[in-house]
Amino acid sequence: MTTTPLVAIQQPKDISLHEIEAELNAMWNSQSSDIAITATRASTFSMIVYEPEEFQQLLAVLGFYRGSIDGIHGFETKEAVEKAQKIYELPITGRVDPDTLVRLREEVASLPPDRLKVANINLRGANLSDAIAVRNPRRIITLSPILGEDQGVSSVVSAYCPIQKATSENLICSEYITLTGTKAALNRIGDVVAALLISDLPKFLWWKATPNPEHELFKRLIEAAQCIILDSSYFSNPEAELVKMQDLVDSGISVADLNWHRLLPWQELTAETFDPPERRTSLSQVDRIVIDYEKGNAAQALLFLGWMASRLGWKPTALIEIGGDYEIRHIKFVNSDQLEIEAELAAIPTADVGEIVGDLIGLRLGSTDPSANCGTILCSETTGCMRLEAGGAAQASGGYTEMVKAINDQKAEFLLSQQLQRWGREVLFEESLAIVVQILSLIPQGE
Repeated sequence: MTTTPLVAIQQPKDISLHEIEAELNAMWNSQSSDIAITATRASTFSMIVYEPEEFQQLLAVLGFYRGSIDGIHGFETKEAVEKAQKIYELPITGRVDPDTLVRLREEVASLPPDRLKVANINLRGANLSDAIAVRNPRRIITLSPILGEDQGVSSVVSAYCPIQKATSENLICSEYITLTGTKAALNRIGDVVAALLISDLPKFLWWKATPNPEHELFKRLIEAAQCIILDSSYFSNPEAELVKMQDLVDSGISVADLNWHRLLPWQELTAETFDPPERRTSLSQVDRIVIDYEKGNAAQALLFLGWMASRLGWKPTALIEIGGDYEIRHIKFVNSDQLEIEAELAAIPTADVGEIVGDLIGLRLGSTDPSANCGTILCSETTGCMRLEAGGAAQASGGYTEMVKAINDQKAEFLLSQQLQRWGREVLFEESLAIVVQILSLIPQGE
């Protein structure tokens, strides 16, 4: 992603929480009319970003990480994770997977209160991604929870203008408000945060954590925003948290999942393989589907299966936990012709982990009818799918094999920039999510 030059018309400035609006208005009123470049307030949308960045803070408290708390999981963060995983005898992946996160939380919970302060510089909200900045938001409010003692909420305001070559003499500038405090402190100011959203502009909430309807701040902010943006690749328990997402949809809230958009290349190529007329007619004969995904998060696999089922009219009837090293699950469906379909989800341990937890690795479609012309294998371009191709599976599927190239940038910030161009509800996503929740409802109680 290229870097967009920014002009600062207000460097970060510490002010009182209740003086934010007055300070921003004063800043704009003080702009000189005779400067060479005219700076004007953007008027596109306003957005709240809940940026916990717990991983880096936990690593910092435990002495593994000395960099900035910025949400950017680059080389320094990866190196810190690897050190922690080695010390705690966890699989060394360089990524904070659910097991690593649980262990880091346990280690920090065992420390005395005076050891919980994070000395690392906090850059959350100071350098918002270029991909978002160029969308000309009017105002972005970043909430930055911190560890340690509750000392109230501090606030910082700033204003930056991305320089676009075509409009370099007329800068369109955005306001940035960063609120920092413990989770308990931020929880107390939900009404204040909601009031900072611009009343006559579209309002987004990017909640960079798991959805928690019991969380007072979350409840207040979803009342104020028109669209809630989540990323199920963050979910530590996707099975439970996808259900919470569906509860939000059922309550009438517009919900977007950035992880859903990472499936687009798989969806497009799956559809394209059945474009030829001689294969299109056999699509209804598909009754076997295997989905391999990178171990650690089943959200993508579940959402893709939900998409397939919603498009082909499959109704889930049973979920069987097989387990084993691949945590295999079998899901049974019936279609409108009462044909039984069986799907297998397999969590594959990979040595070369991808950027996103739970990326799809491979897909195999087939039929128990030997005359059906529907056999298909799709493989990740970066990971491949040796398990699906082993034992003659490619030949048994009809030999139709394609490689899937991931979208150019899977980072949440890039996907967010695209999401901000969409308005209204995403019907296809909602229909697919509804099937996923029907599948999950089949899990026996107590498992």
